[in-house]
Amino acid sequence: MTLAPGSRLGPYEIVSPLGAGGMGEVYKARDTRLDRTVAVKVLPAHLSDSPAVRQRFEREAKTISQLSHPHICAIYDVGREGETEYLVMEYTEGQTLADRLARGPLPLDQTLRCGVEIADALDRAHRQGIVHRDLKPANVMLTRSGVKLLDFGLAKAMETSPVSGLTALPTAVGSPALTEEGTILGTFQYMAPEQLEGREADARTDIFAFGAVLYEMAAGRKAFAATSQASLISAIMSSDPPPLASLQPMTPPALDRVVRTCLAKNPDDRWQSATDLKGELKWIGEGSSSGTPVAVRSRRAGRERIAWIAAGVFAAAAAALLAREVLRPKPVRRPTRFQVAAPPAEAFSATLALSPDGRSIAFTTSGANPSLYIHSFDSGESRAVPFTTEAKYPFWSPDGKSVAFFAQGVLKRVDVAGGPAQVLCEAADPRGGTWSAEGVIVFSPSAVSGLYRIPASPGGSSTPLTQLDGARQENSHRWPSFLPDGRRYLFMVMAGGSETRGLYLGELGSPKRKKLLADMTSAAYSEEHLVFRRQNALLAQAFDAKRGELTGEPLSVAVSARGDSAISGLGAFTAAGGGALAYRAGTVDPTSASWMDRKGTVLETIPDSNNMVEPASPPTGSGWPGTAPTRTPAPTTSGSRIWRAARAPGSPLTPRTR
Repeated sequence: MTLAPGSRLGPYEIVSPLGAGGMGEVYKARDTRLDRTVAVKVLPAHLSDSPAVRQRFEREAKTISQLSHPHICAIYDVGREGETEYLVMEYTEGQTLADRLARGPLPLDQTLRCGVEIADALDRAHRQGIVHRDLKPANVMLTRSGVKLLDFGLAKAMETSPVSGLTALPTAVGSPALTEEGTILGTFQYMAPEQLEGREADARTDIFAFGAVLYEMAAGRKAFAATSQASLISAIMSSDPPPLASLQPMTPPALDRVVRTCLAKNPDDRWQSATDLKGELKWIGEGSSSGTPVAVRSRRAGRERIAWIAAGVFAAAAAALLAREVLRPKPVRRPTRFQVAAPPAEAFSATLALSPDGRSIAFTTSGANPSLYIHSFDSGESRAVPFTTEAKYPFWSPDGKSVAFFAQGVLKRVDVAGGPAQVLCEAADPRGGTWSAEGVIVFSPSAVSGLYRIPASPGGSSTPLTQLDGARQENSHRWPSFLPDGRRYLFMVMAGGSETRGLYLGELGSPKRKKLLADMTSAAYSEEHLVFRRQNALLAQAFDAKRGELTGEPLSVAVSARGDSAISGLGAFTAAGGGALAYRAGTVDPTSASWMDRKGTVLETIPDSNNMVEPASPPTGSGWPGTAPTRTPAPTTSGSRIWRAARAPGSPLTPRTR
């Protein structure tokens, strides 16, 4: 159906055509009542014939019209003229992202800016229960005021009938930019595996499509491409696109990690909310994670040296690096290591929790039987804790007799000696907890909430502890951790503005809070120091607990310490009394590093650089200052290699200058 200029649909006069696709034709029109320019979308006949479909469409359109966001194209009206069903939308001047990408990739700053704006729009819609289901460059408009998402939620509103699998898909390729009609909704290059399988879409489905769009903006080519639908579907279901750095060498590794997490085949392995995704992109845009960790120094290195004694290793994917280190103003001692095998058919998750006495560590797994485990350093054995299926984010009671954890939408506690787990309260999408000596648990029940408190004994009710400050663009308080006094606690604030987000100090019974760091990181207190993660480095900085103030400058504990790729701010480290510290070594993704001379000639390549506990020194004669200490491979599993620089006993912990 083609409408001629001057024809009318109700009070809307057609001016000129704007475009067409599988979901209808779009025209520039004039609202004769309000004398304003609008966009009118005429729906295909197969979506207008069924009364049930029309009713559902109108109902969904009303819901979507309530979305008020600067980066979502607004819906003004829905109507019917004769047999023609149409939508009236905000008219935006600019070009589609698809048209812009036809000229090549976007500059990095524009990629990140557009990515943040798209993620912000997704976040708003997802909070109102609306899923786009057809996010692609053709549905992203680039305007002077930023991006505008088009057809938001309309794919779901215009669904005619679901299919249970891929048997209904046509085999002809057709136009790769069109949405298929009457089968699986969406555009194949941007569809998540669960959509291709005919399963229900949710917010994580949009996040997969967002990853494909972000990849295309940065690389200038589609993440998934093929010569037929069958091979395209196969690529989406089983293959990963080439790393961004292989196509655009200047791409920050952190951006590649964000994209790969978005494109995970299993929805549980992706970013779980657009809030976290938006925060990561803002962090990269500010330059916080686009390069190697900056060298840190201490003004009083001779007086404030930190000594760390390593206590263990969980290696690579089958195990995580564990180090027991003592924070004392004495020379650094030689690290010692040992391995803890992962349970059969399981892999370690990002969360670790040392017992208060430092003699045991609680950790959670992901695999065939995800559960809570406790490893004893005295016996060298790990055991599964009954009644802890799907446990995550464990934390200990102050007396070391119980462990609290989140599982299946609730907060629970279980006695280490045995017995069933007890439910304390609901926590649908938690972001950490902590247990004070006064019998109070502080926790974050969701990715978009403040902190709550609840008695550690069953039968109590949770009450709000902190409130999100909308004026400061706060969207999450998470990863609380009590200080030894049991009253004050550390927590992370996620917010839209860089001046707000960071690590804060709060106190029970007081609305006041104090910002300690600008980093988006969880933190732990040990022996008058705060331990936190900056980029991939694990740092420690002197902290006056009585005054609540950091002093001096941070010292490097490890240059490669893992975080959780899908959850903002969560670091895989934990601390306990007596200076004990446990952390998981390595960045999220395998990589390699090379030493180059001052002319850029590669002298030596170091494999698996993300697992380096200490940086290898440059080859002798490379032109860099200093001598090369002996390098010895640490014990490994699963074929990974961990390198460390052997430091002579008694030598100080010095800043790195490269």
